[in-house]
Amino acid sequence: MKIEIEKVTKVYSSPKKADYTVLKDISFSIEAGDFVVILGESGCGKTTLLNLLAGLEHPTSGTIHVDGQKIKGIHPSRSILFQQPALIPWLNVKENVAYGCKIRGDVEKLDYRVNQFLEIMGLAGFCDSKPGQLSLGMAQRVCLARALVGHPSALLLDEPFASLDTFTQAHIQEELVNIWLSEQFTAVFVTHDIDEAVRLGNKIILLGGEPANITNIFEINEPYPRDRNHPKFKEIRSKILERFKNAYLAKRSVL
Repeated sequence: MKIEIEKVTKVYSSPKKADYTVLKDISFSIEAGDFVVILGESGCGKTTLLNLLAGLEHPTSGTIHVDGQKIKGIHPSRSILFQQPALIPWLNVKENVAYGCKIRGDVEKLDYRVNQFLEIMGLAGFCDSKPGQLSLGMAQRVCLARALVGHPSALLLDEPFASLDTFTQAHIQEELVNIWLSEQFTAVFVTHDIDEAVRLGNKIILLGGEPANITNIFEINEPYPRDRNHPKFKEIRSKILERFKNAYLAKRSVL
């Protein structure tokens, strides 16, 4: 799935407050099969941009096209994974993973597909468990399986691993990359963690300023898996961190 963002601005209006511009003149393109990371400090508009790509919100001005068609709303070809697990508490793991596909009537070989992704996520032994019986990491893996079981053309991820411990986070990151390499969907991942961005993305969009705009785009052509102790990893991280600091200082000088 190819995504093209052209001069997108998002303004929030309130009858009691002045209009607030979150994003201004955002333009970039995402090629089919890319793993793009949107990186920036907390509150800079990353989630807003992801919501626009998902069709959950609409730009105030500018356009977003998916495979040449303007986004008009949500669509099952674009799955989204949120910061916190969002599971239906009275359904078991297997039922939660299958739920969205059943609602859409996408039931061909559904049982096989659900079992496949539960196996990939290491959840095959927890099919009958309810969400309340799962750890946070397991619940997020269920959500990831649910997002992928319909074989979306694009997967949109909003800091989905931020609340996990370091070990679980690294494990799921590796699983995600392996699935992406296998399924060849387009991935857009939001984070404020530079290490996570370098570990996952082949393109990093750095947002900064207020209202937010693109301050840099980094192309990363290093093979997977990526070792944070490797000199090349450290070099890329250092470049991004330096630009991150410059963008932060420029923003503070304006305020």
